[in-house]
Amino acid sequence: MLALVFDGKVRLRSDYPAPKVARGEALVGVRVAGVCSTDLEVTKGYMGFSGVMGHEFVGQVIEGPSAWKQKRVVAEINCVCGRCDMCRSGLSNHCRDRTVIGIAGRDGVFAEQVAIPAANLHEVPPAVSDEQAVFAEPLAAAYQVTRQVKFQQSDAVVVLGDGRLGQLVARVLRSLVRRLMLVGKHAAKLEMAEKQGIQTAAVEEFVPRADADVVVEATGSPRGLELALRTVRPRGVIVLKSTFATSEGLNLSPAVVAEVTVIGSRCGPLEVALGALASGEVDVSALVSRRYPLARAAEALRAAGEPENVKVLIDVQ
Repeated sequence: MLALVFDGKVRLRSDYPAPKVARGEALVGVRVAGVCSTDLEVTKGYMGFSGVMGHEFVGQVIEGPSAWKQKRVVAEINCVCGRCDMCRSGLSNHCRDRTVIGIAGRDGVFAEQVAIPAANLHEVPPAVSDEQAVFAEPLAAAYQVTRQVKFQQSDAVVVLGDGRLGQLVARVLRSLVRRLMLVGKHAAKLEMAEKQGIQTAAVEEFVPRADADVVVEATGSPRGLELALRTVRPRGVIVLKSTFATSEGLNLSPAVVAEVTVIGSRCGPLEVALGALASGEVDVSALVSRRYPLARAAEALRAAGEPENVKVLIDVQ
């Protein structure tokens, strides 16, 4: 099987073993996969991962439960035990024994096939194309912010980071608040947001005034939190979306002094994301920068790390 593997180095292998499908799992043929910032962090040592990379995808079920065969699907990335205290309390995304597709303890989707628990699958509506469906997982992560923070129309909200996730978060929040600003480094990416009716600012011109009710930090950099702390008002809220491999120290004293609420935010509701894509509520069409075949997946990873690109896709089928 052709697969992009990380084992201390990024390698394209044509002899990678096909997935072994366990009870309750489905074998999925990957159609299109998306490269995420977390994939880039994996290559820097994030989570100590080794195996097939990738977790954003759309595919078609080859074998497994009869109800799923031949259906076009996306999937929850957290594969859980269903027995621990987190699972029993409704927090299965935080399962004590979870594996995470392409991130922790389980092979991912930069391959021709992947084995996934059938319970994790979501059918893709006919109105959603493969190119749109591959955004379902990161868009769900963007919607998770709305589950964790009760936004008011009068809120002043700043999204830090004009990359893949920042763009999606801003698109989700634009209808919820009157004052929304996306702050980033790249003129072309800021222009993408402006075409969606989102106010933007270049980071070198942005003046943090400690007056935002909510700041969503999606820079992908440890330095993003420091800027967020200078942007949020006292007793405001910072939502952290960035994950990275570095152990760089952080000064949280400003959060203590200003009594700021800091919320970590990760995976979200796939069914909501698929509905938003199907209805056109969130438009992702302009976010695809480059596409590569699986045979050139290593190039896709490099392209995803280039600042001018937003979303890089890997065509598998």
